[in-house]
Amino acid sequence: MKFTSDVAAAEALKESYGKLRSEIGKVIVGQDDTVRLLLTAIFCQGHCLLVGVPGLAKTLLIQTIAGALDLSFNRIQFTPDLMPSDILGSETLDNERNFRFIKGPIFANIILADEINRTPPKTQSALLEAMQEYAVTVAGQKHSLGRPFFVLATQNPIEQEGTYPLPEAQLDRFMFMVNLDYPSYQEELNIVKATTTDNRPVVNTVISAEEIQAFQHLVRRVPVPDNVVEYAVKLVHKTRPGGEFASADTKSYLEWGAGPRASQNLILASKCNALINGKYSPDIEDIRAVAVPILRHRIVRNFRAEAEGISVNDIIQRLI
Repeated sequence: MKFTSDVAAAEALKESYGKLRSEIGKVIVGQDDTVRLLLTAIFCQGHCLLVGVPGLAKTLLIQTIAGALDLSFNRIQFTPDLMPSDILGSETLDNERNFRFIKGPIFANIILADEINRTPPKTQSALLEAMQEYAVTVAGQKHSLGRPFFVLATQNPIEQEGTYPLPEAQLDRFMFMVNLDYPSYQEELNIVKATTTDNRPVVNTVISAEEIQAFQHLVRRVPVPDNVVEYAVKLVHKTRPGGEFASADTKSYLEWGAGPRASQNLILASKCNALINGKYSPDIEDIRAVAVPILRHRIVRNFRAEAEGISVNDIIQRLI
């Protein structure tokens, strides 16, 4: 996709974002912040983890976004008996007794990893290489994944029986952890009215794979003032209990802080947040707009914080 200038590309990104919001709004009522973060992750070439109780349209939201993008889409339902080969694919013998690689469902542009914490660590780890390297290794052979590639995973926070919490190394691969809340009274009224009739809204495709890749490169070219980079890095350093910038809250309530990937994601996400709001460069407000979902799964509370009922969100808000 060719644009006459980066300014023209920035205008096209903002316009495309508006069209996407409009198409998604045909099916999804409310959840404005969640939609913003999911689209931001896509434009930043990141992955997203959605956490919420059943019935909040997590799966429907991801399917709707996939429908509005001209991309291949596969859903993987994670279960306790799922094996890595069920996701990645495997080598089989063909009629001529030669080994042939049969691609698994991970070979798509958008992967919905439904209830990712329901499967054992061996299978969860099958996603790690794909999320970081955009390739999978099977029987010693490396197979590249098509671009763009996103993993949008869902997780149920209520039932912990029979689940396998994601390891920190895998959580760190997700750009955002998005917590979905219950809809408001008015939103739920609109949901019930819209979903209990025979009318099915049609979601139109508004962005191609080529355009998404062009926007991803554009986001990386956005200039960032030094003071914004310094604010983002200092904010991440504030989460580290043994660091020079550690606050009293950090020393009292945190066991572990965020790593360098948090700083990188803060800058990338702030660039995209600036573009979708009509700005050509991010400021500190853009960092604050994306800080909570970037940091919440990268810091670990200690026993004192849990005993006093201090949540991760509370700590991040104090640091901001």
